Amino acid sequence: MGSRTSDAPFRDRVDAGRRLAGRLGAYAGREDVCVLGLPRGGVPVAAEVAAALGAPLDVFVVRKLGVPGHEELAMGAIASGGVRVLNDETVDALRIAPAEIEAATARAAAELRRREDLYRGGRPPLDVRGRSVILVDDGLATGSTMRAAAAALRRLGPARTVVAVPVAAPERCAALREEVDEVVCVLLPESFYAVGAWYEDFSQTTDGEVRRCLDGAARAGPA
Repeated sequence: MGSRTSDAPFRDRVDAGRRLAGRLGAYAGREDVCVLGLPRGGVPVAAEVAAALGAPLDVFVVRKLGVPGHEELAMGAIASGGVRVLNDETVDALRIAPAEIEAATARAAAELRRREDLYRGGRPPLDVRGRSVILVDDGLATGSTMRAAAAALRRLGPARTVVAVPVAAPERCAALREEVDEVVCVLLPESFYAVGAWYEDFSQTTDGEVRRCLDGAARAGPA
C-alpha cells in the first residue's frame, strides 16, 4: 500500500528525483560518473538523477544476511558485484559458525541473482572502478540498507562514493558522512517519522517499474 499526503513536499519519486538532481549539478556531464539505484523505490528516483546528469544508470541490489534462527537481525550483507560484508562483532558475539555464514550467503546470493536477472534482463553490471558513483534511494529512515550498500560498493573500487536521497533523518545523514565521501539530501526534517510521510504518492514500486526504468536508461544511453 502506498501513502498519500496532500501537503507532502514531494509529489512522487519522479518529482523527488528531479529535485535531488538539482543538488548534484557538480556531477553533470562527466564521463566518470554513474548512478546506482537501490531497489525497488530508489530506482525511479535514480532514473531521474541519471537522466538529468547525463550519466549511466544501474541497479545495486543489497541482500541482508540474517542470523540463523533470528533472520531479522543482520550479521552482514551481500551486494551486486559479488561483494559480502560481515559484521564481525555480531558474528563473534553470537559464535556463528563459518558453515552457517556460507549457507546464509548462498541463500541470499540466489535471490540476489534472481533479482539482478529480472531487473537487468541479461545486461552486465556497470564497472564502477575508478568512477564517481552516486548511490540513490528514495529516503533514509534507519539507513541500514544504504550503509550496507556503501560498504559493499567500497569493495568494488570507486574513486568517490556519493549517497544521494530526497529526504532523511538528520542523524542518519550525519552517520553516513563518516562512511562515504559525500551525502546529498534535499530535506532533513527534525521530526522524521517515515520516508513515505514526505511523499504525496508513495505507492510501492514494482519489479516491472524497476525494469522499465533500467531498460529506458539503457536504450537512451548517456546524454
